[in-house]
Amino acid sequence: MNDITRFAIASLAVWRVTHLLAAEDGPFDVLVSLRRLAISRLVACFYCLSMWIAAPFAFFVGDTWAERTISWLALSGAAVLLERATRQDAPDIQIVEDKHELLPGDGRHRPDHAHAERYR
Repeated sequence: MNDITRFAIASLAVWRVTHLLAAEDGPFDVLVSLRRLAISRLVACFYCLSMWIAAPFAFFVGDTWAERTISWLALSGAAVLLERATRQDAPDIQIVEDKHELLPGDGRHRPDHAHAERYR
């Protein structure tokens, strides 16, 4: 199996397992019960959970530690992209920067936050 196929299969698997644990009830509401027992923030956040789920799959994709580390991040990113592409209720993204978040004198601060409009 070539590297691209391994990555594609692992990406789909990471998305599937993450979606299963984060958003589905499962038969007889088994996964709902598991979510109640687990740390709710870890399991409720798809993005956070995908990082944990992607870690073991990185061993399937990469051979060296460097490849595994990059694959870990890439697999999580692929799962997030798949989740965003398949969600029915995808929220609009709005980035608003407060004055204290900007470097002094960078010229990007606008009190009305009009610059955040381009990210919608």
